Amino acid sequence: MKKQILLTALGATAVLLAGCASKPSPAELDSQMAAMMKAGFRDQGIAKVDRIKQDLGQSACSSDVAPTEAVAKQVEAEAYAGIQWPTGGWYIGDWRSGEKLAQNGRGMTWTDRSADPKNNGAQCYNCHQLDKKEISYGTIGPSLWNYGKIRGVKDITDPVSAPIIQYTWGKLWNSKAYSACSNMPRFGHAKLLNEQQIRDVMALLLDPKSPVNQ
Repeated sequence: MKKQILLTALGATAVLLAGCASKPSPAELDSQMAAMMKAGFRDQGIAKVDRIKQDLGQSACSSDVAPTEAVAKQVEAEAYAGIQWPTGGWYIGDWRSGEKLAQNGRGMTWTDRSADPKNNGAQCYNCHQLDKKEISYGTIGPSLWNYGKIRGVKDITDPVSAPIIQYTWGKLWNSKAYSACSNMPRFGHAKLLNEQQIRDVMALLLDPKSPVNQ
């Protein structure tokens, strides 16, 4: 009996050592993970399997190793090049509509009938504070209270305000243009919001009459 136990233990040790000797490489593990992800998801409603495909920015920033400076700059450059600036240079919409979007966390779930951005919210309060009176907001992102006021936007038509207005549009369109590993949703790039909706969120952040800037 003891001999049998010893042989069993030796056999288990041999299997373990063989497994260690054939440990898969990082590339093989990545391939196995990709195959598992692909097999584990399916198209359902508006949510398609292609959502799990990663672009350069996503793959570079989801690794356990931070991207190199060169890769980060490449991600930012490609993101900036893809920004679509507003038609006719019209950056600012209605802050009242922007506030409704900021409060709305809906959109892009498989139960939605359409992927049309007009059905989506901007979800701003999920990550930011925008109003001192608001008691429920996320803290993943910085406070946006007095966003325009702090940055000296007194008149949205004043050319002096143009740089911060353009930056804010770009940040909303594709946040990776300014920070390769930004966690902020890429509203324009990912078609989460349409151009008019982004204008309205811009107004919420920058219009001196907006409650954000009071």
